[in-house]
Amino acid sequence: MSFNNQVTERLIRYARINTQSTHFEGTWPTTACQRDLARELAGELISIGSSDVFLDEENCVVYARIPGNVPADPVGFIAHLDTAPDAPGENVRPWLLRSYDGGDIILNKEKNIIMRRADYDNLGRYVGQDLILTDGTTLLGGDDKASIASIMTMAEHLLAHPEIPHRPVALAFTPDEEVGGLAQALDLDRFGSKAAYTLDGDHLGYFTDETFNASEAVVTIRGLSVHTGTAKGIMINSVDIASEFMQALPQNEKPQYTDGSQGFFHMISCSASCEHAELSLIVRDFDAEAFAAREALLQTIADRLNETYGVGTVSVTITEQYRNMKEILGTMPELASRLEEAIRASGVTPVHEPFRGGTDGSALTFRGLPCPNLSAGYENAHGRFEYVPVQSMSKNVEILLRLVSP
Repeated sequence: MSFNNQVTERLIRYARINTQSTHFEGTWPTTACQRDLARELAGELISIGSSDVFLDEENCVVYARIPGNVPADPVGFIAHLDTAPDAPGENVRPWLLRSYDGGDIILNKEKNIIMRRADYDNLGRYVGQDLILTDGTTLLGGDDKASIASIMTMAEHLLAHPEIPHRPVALAFTPDEEVGGLAQALDLDRFGSKAAYTLDGDHLGYFTDETFNASEAVVTIRGLSVHTGTAKGIMINSVDIASEFMQALPQNEKPQYTDGSQGFFHMISCSASCEHAELSLIVRDFDAEAFAAREALLQTIADRLNETYGVGTVSVTITEQYRNMKEILGTMPELASRLEEAIRASGVTPVHEPFRGGTDGSALTFRGLPCPNLSAGYENAHGRFEYVPVQSMSKNVEILLRLVSP
């Protein structure tokens, strides 16, 4: 069964709605424009016959249900509304390339923007398929609107065919995943399912029940500035100390040098002057003990620098972001097994790997809603060369329908 036309129409329509989130704090959601898609989805869910449709305007969360027609526990699906702030996200102009021929793709003839096959090996997987692309000036937003298109198409199909046996289904669309929102405003009682699947990730068939442990660290350095002509024995230069701190970290344990199950330290920003410096970095590791050791190393470096430059010169504040959901999901392997079976039964080869990042499900799992993750099927997310194979979204609809079967 093909759902190509439905998912294509939906993704193109959703992609044109700007929902870009921002790293700046102070409002929830971080951008008001996310409510535009939330309202669109709430209205669409009502029009296709969903039950209990509710738009939490304040928190920008959309809820809906599809009553089951067999006695079984509910299953839930969650996707995020926002697109990443890493590339332009306004005035998205999606278009459909039918039957990709395997060569370079001209995204924008006027501006000579070309997606070259030699630069993107993943294109080779989609020869002969239909691709939704941008004009090369913005991201597409398939992360995560490809998921929304698949979920909405699955919902419409179930509601149009009440003869299909299915479990009760709970749906939710949440804001600010791209900037660490972690579905914090999702009301689990209103959601109404004790287990769910998030949909967020690249190539079709990829799924995960394991993510990083994650924290953010802020290193604050207090220096002392005096005239450079009389600075000997007095000046404490925060810029130099910041450099020492960064050099004390394992230099080969950075994102650009690691993969697979390897953890890392990643320096996000550094603001420094003689009297004050602030470093912002993230810490990641799959293994809980290794993760704790990484966090401890930051304090060890600070302690060593304080011995040299004086107590209170360097301070470290560590904030947990999310934990490896395998800690919980490992005790309920049936959730990932059911997902793997649904993927395989849809004619797709399952790919089960730890996810070198986090999902909303990472946080929700520890809030009591276990959430393995199914890929959305997009490619090259967060950039101007993002694209979504239509057939990947259509296959995801099939996978979702198998997940809701009794």
